[in-house]
Order: sequence, then C-alpha cells, then structure tokens
Amino acid sequence: MQFTKAEMEQVVAIKQLDLYGHQGIREFVVEVLTLSLADHPNLVTLIGFCAEGEERLLVYEYMPLGSLENHLQDLPRSRKPLDWNTRMKIAAGAARGLEYLHDIMKPPVIYRDLKCSNILLGEGYHPKLSDFGLAKVGPCGDQTHVSTRVMGTYGYCAPDYAMTGQLTFKSDIYSFGVVLLEIITGRKAIDHMKPPKEQNLVAWARPLFKNRRRFSEMVDPLLEGHYPVRGLYQVLAIAAMCVQEQPSMRPVIADVVTALNYLESQKYDPQLHSVQSSGFSSRARTNDHRLTVSYGSDPRVRKVDHKLLGSSGNSSGSETESYIEVLSSPRLRSDGHKHFYSNDSS
Repeated sequence: MQFTKAEMEQVVAIKQLDLYGHQGIREFVVEVLTLSLADHPNLVTLIGFCAEGEERLLVYEYMPLGSLENHLQDLPRSRKPLDWNTRMKIAAGAARGLEYLHDIMKPPVIYRDLKCSNILLGEGYHPKLSDFGLAKVGPCGDQTHVSTRVMGTYGYCAPDYAMTGQLTFKSDIYSFGVVLLEIITGRKAIDHMKPPKEQNLVAWARPLFKNRRRFSEMVDPLLEGHYPVRGLYQVLAIAAMCVQEQPSMRPVIADVVTALNYLESQKYDPQLHSVQSSGFSSRARTNDHRLTVSYGSDPRVRKVDHKLLGSSGNSSGSETESYIEVLSSPRLRSDGHKHFYSNDSS
C-alpha cells in the first residue's frame, strides 16, 4: 500500500492495549469491529491497527483539544472555561454520535462507557465519542435487553443495569444524562472531595430538580452568570428525564438529539443579556411551570407527561408537572415509549 505525503505527515493518536489487562483482547477486537463499521462525524475515526505478535495498537485521528473532562474539571489557570454556546454544541454533538450507534448502525450498538473522558474534542470544540472497547450489540427483534456482566464506570452506570445486568439502550441514556449534568454544573459524576451528600452528582441534583428557584445553584460557577435562564430550564429538563430511575421513563436518543439540536441553534450573546445571579430574574418567576422548548412560533407542539419536578418547595405541597414542548416530528415512532414529541394531534 502506498501513502501520499499528506497521509504520511498526518498527526495521529496511538493507543497501546495491555493484553494482560482486564479484557484486553476482547476490547481490542470490539473496538476495531465497531469503528470499522462506523462512519459518523461525531465518532472518532480509526485510521488503522496493528496486531502483530503480542503487540496490539489502535491508530486514531488526533483530537487536539483533548477530552471534555479536561475542559470541565480541575482547570489550570491558563485554560479558559467553556462558555454556554460551546457546552450546548458539545452536548448536541455527543448526542448525535450516540444516536448513530443506537438508531443507524446495523446492528445497533450500546456504547456502555459514555463519560466525559471518552468525549474527545477537535478544532472548534467539535465532539467525538471514543473508546468502544465495552460496546455491545443491542437487543434485536423481540428482545428487550442483553444480559451481560456489569461493566462501565461508577457514577455513569444506570442503576437498573448495575442491579440486574440487563443492558438496554436506556442504559446509555442514563449515562448521557450524567454527562449532561457535568456539562451544566462543571461537577464530577463522583467527587469524594465534596461533602457526603454532594459526592454523587445525580443524587445531589435530584432534590434541586424539585424546586426551580434553585436551578441556578446547579450552574457551573465558571460561567459567571453568563447563560440563558430559559436555556438552563430546558437543558435541565432533558438531563432530569435522562437520569430517571425507571428506564421506561427515559427518552430515546432521537428525542434528546431533537431538543439539543434546537438548544445548540439558540446562540446566547452575553452582550445582549444581563448576568444571572444566584436568584432568578423577575422574567423567570412566572406562574407557568412548564419547561418549554418551542420552535419559533410554530403552534404544532404537544405536552409529554414526564413528571420532572415533583413537589416544589414553594408550592405548599402541590405537585408541579413540567414538560418539554417541541415541534411534532415527521418520523413515525412505534416503540411504545413516551417521547418529547409524536405525530398524532391528540
């Protein structure tokens, strides 16, 4: 095989696998097979591999900005924090990569190791999912799940999968919800340096979901108040749905992509908006308790009865139901789950 000069001068990233480590050979084979079949702008490109003697190498495209984890947590003073627009761009791109694995690849694939350190960033903070050593072919036909030994990373692993070993596409959705919370809050999924009640990100966030007046407490302080209140409501609603304890209450990834694509398109200009403080502006304090993702002035929206916020701390015990409203999808959905949107007009 001959290479052009440009190909020979290409900067690449090389991953060397430990054959004697945990599942080294299996992870190598799974990663090669998965990335050989995949072709999507939000999945890292496998350029080649080496399997000679005891050497196992994977050659990837080089992602110059490193992992998302390096841009959210423990930032050096020389590194600028991610702004709101960049965070939404990364979240939407990662969701599109996951959608490709779930809905487009044949056979469909469950990622099983979605976390910030596996989301790599290219020029312009373009996100790509990487490290597919734990990927698993998803259930097909009448199957509802794949039974397997529990694998993944503590803090990102769905509780239903951790308890039963039954892996579903909704297991990935839970992991994505944790990543989305990290993007919003700047916190780690598990942080033993925090007080006991704050060490698990999802456990810390759940009571805050119940009182919208405390939503601003969940925003990464490094944003310094530069974020849209409405956008915060909307992305927290998505995250809350994704980390529901019951997998049937979590959305499918196509719906998450639809909502995040919209939020990505709504560019926030800090020059045109006031800086948010720990309390919400009067504009946000309204009697309308719906979290709304509306598409322009298009009236074709419907409510989805996911209960996100439960009892509000300032509502005298009355339940506050929150919704995401989005434009009806042109795609027919027939998997029996609740979605952000549907085609019927009922």
